[in-house]
Amino acid sequence: VQLQASGGGLVRAGGSLRLSCAASSPILSNYHMGWFRQAPGKEREFVAALTWREANKYYADSVKGRFAISRDNAKNTVFLQMNSLKTEDAAVYYCAVRQAPRRTPLAASGVYYDLWGQGTLVTVSS
Repeated sequence: VQLQASGGGLVRAGGSLRLSCAASSPILSNYHMGWFRQAPGKEREFVAALTWREANKYYADSVKGRFAISRDNAKNTVFLQMNSLKTEDAAVYYCAVRQAPRRTPLAASGVYYDLWGQGTLVTVSS
């Protein structure tokens, strides 16, 4: 499977963007999908993750209540709705997929993810 992230762009602080991550082949029920981001000069950080089977969700504290991860099974796509954007949300956003046995907890560390998309740039102006 290949992942294609899109939807990044320039937005004012307080605005919204929706990122998409489309898989090139069907996402299997044992997959976890994650969003990560990396700002210039900073390490990659976890944003949100979702189990494909049950759509269980997990968020970084920094985005909880502002961002929402969701999926469209028919389109093999995972979304990241970002609201109330702050300048500190500016980064390149990456989606990633992980194969995991059932009932495996969602992971915030990128080392657990098997495949990564190419990234989409989000710029937030003040």
